[in-house]
Amino acid sequence: MTMERKNPWRWLAVAALIALAAFWAGARWNGRPPAEVDARTAEAPLPPPPPGPEILTPEEQVNVRIYRQAAPSVANIITRAVQYDFFMDPVPVEGAGSGFAIDNDGHILTNRHVIAGASSIEVILGNHRRFSARLVGADDRNDIALLKIDPGDLKLTPLVLGDSSKLEVGQRVLAIGNPFGFQSTLVTGVVSALGRTVRTAENTFIENAIQTDAPINRGNSGGPMLDTQGRVVGIDTAIYSPSGTAGITGIGFAIPINTARRVVDDLLRYGHVRRGTLGIEYAYPLGPRLAQALGLPVQSGLLIEEVRPGSPAAQAGLRGGDRTAMVGFEQVLIGGDVLTAFDGQPVRDEVDLEMALNDKRPGQRAQLTIYRGSRKLELTVTLGQSQS
Repeated sequence: MTMERKNPWRWLAVAALIALAAFWAGARWNGRPPAEVDARTAEAPLPPPPPGPEILTPEEQVNVRIYRQAAPSVANIITRAVQYDFFMDPVPVEGAGSGFAIDNDGHILTNRHVIAGASSIEVILGNHRRFSARLVGADDRNDIALLKIDPGDLKLTPLVLGDSSKLEVGQRVLAIGNPFGFQSTLVTGVVSALGRTVRTAENTFIENAIQTDAPINRGNSGGPMLDTQGRVVGIDTAIYSPSGTAGITGIGFAIPINTARRVVDDLLRYGHVRRGTLGIEYAYPLGPRLAQALGLPVQSGLLIEEVRPGSPAAQAGLRGGDRTAMVGFEQVLIGGDVLTAFDGQPVRDEVDLEMALNDKRPGQRAQLTIYRGSRKLELTVTLGQSQS
């Protein structure tokens, strides 16, 4: 029996095929996919594209539109002043706030407290162009200031002023400003309340203030509050902080643009605000205990201490006090008239009287309700002119 000679090349071919199969299986399951697998993967559905304007929600589209429309006209206002330290050495101080263009001539509206005490004012618009600004005029009582820049070859796009009397609680509003120096920052919120009276300083208050939950932080002061049509409805002014320090509390306030419009008209025409005045020099708020001690028939009102000679109040016949008395730790002139109403609106303190006069013009008449002792009198007064 003869044995057949084995062919070594056949076994080498079988070994090569086995090795090739093992390599293919390892690549298929453990390594990088071969080219034909890449091709099949490329045909699988791709992940959705990142969000773009075409898929924004309607509310987001409004936010984007208003920001693009208004931001170029919102200004970062940089002020520089000189203060003195304990040793009376001059110390340069820099402040910041916001403002916005209201016409093509370069008038910028802002808060009075933003530029108070400034020796120089610089306006940086949304396109980062810088301009030197001068003060046209200011109204301390309403905390409003009007600045002027020379725009040169720059074509301004002033913001449109709306009608703050048409605002509704719950209406969405947007604010653009420069909180903590971060230029052109947008925040949104709603009108939380209307008709607030907010005292921001001893002689400054916001009448009919717009309350909002939009964050109004330091540096937002003077910036525009806008409705969803891009119209200015208020000037962002203050944030309420129970601790007295800046912080987010969810309660911010804005000056109604209707108030600002009236102030701006006077500043452009006269350089100051024309406001009616009575000529009462000093007055003391009457409380129940003082009213009882003086034997008065009313529990609240404004006890007139002194009337300026020749003033509208003096011409109308109002009388001041004629003797002094100690009220707590204060010396008060008593015996004068008690003012209880102005044009039918109650007067309880000096803020009520200031609010009543805030909308009055020189030469207008007003009806005063007073008590002279136990007698109730109605007096008509023609208001004089107060400048601020």
